[in-house]
Amino acid sequence: MTRILVIDDDDKLNALLTQYLATFDLSVSSRVTAQDGLRALQEDAYDVVVLDVMLPGMDGLTVLKRIRDFSRVPVVMLTARGGVADRIIGLEAGADDYLPKPFEPRELVARIQAVLRRRTADATDEMIRVGPLVINVTTQSAHLSGVPLALTGAEFQLLVLLARHRGRILSRDRIMDETRGLDWEAYDRSIDVLVSRLRQKLGDEAKRPSFIRTIRGRGYVFTASGS
Repeated sequence: MTRILVIDDDDKLNALLTQYLATFDLSVSSRVTAQDGLRALQEDAYDVVVLDVMLPGMDGLTVLKRIRDFSRVPVVMLTARGGVADRIIGLEAGADDYLPKPFEPRELVARIQAVLRRRTADATDEMIRVGPLVINVTTQSAHLSGVPLALTGAEFQLLVLLARHRGRILSRDRIMDETRGLDWEAYDRSIDVLVSRLRQKLGDEAKRPSFIRTIRGRGYVFTASGS
């Protein structure tokens, strides 16, 4: 089932979309603040984001730029301002489509389906293979020995970063810098916790890891062979 993340501060609209989109086999999760929406996208995988421009605290265009720091997930913008200039700004910021409010829910479904078709048709899959591990960067999926891995957005982003630099030591500071779209706390153990979660899903043993090795005092290295 296609997973949709709606980021809009209108609870009634969110409830309506959740119920309506379900009739098209679209599973909807909603968040009413920009911060919660970004966190949800970092912690889980979604196929499309429906993003309101007029959010409290952080406007939708800023949220979109933050999303584009760490994800290429298709984004459909919603706005009460339907002027040509507003649509151009949204599209130039990285939106895949732009739908002015008020709108018919069926039109939103059509636009979601359209951006998914375009993304599939335009995609040139970037594949990373490390031993039994196969990573499809375009579809944000990974398989280990043919079995799909259930990775959160943050875990997948870290996996791609390490795999792209396999054989090279990446410091914690480098990882934090390269994954700037994620809300790291500079002085806590967030990186280590995320690495630990990723190791568990890769089946790595703490003392004899097959993929991610800790280099004491320097950071982490992804083995070139996966063994």
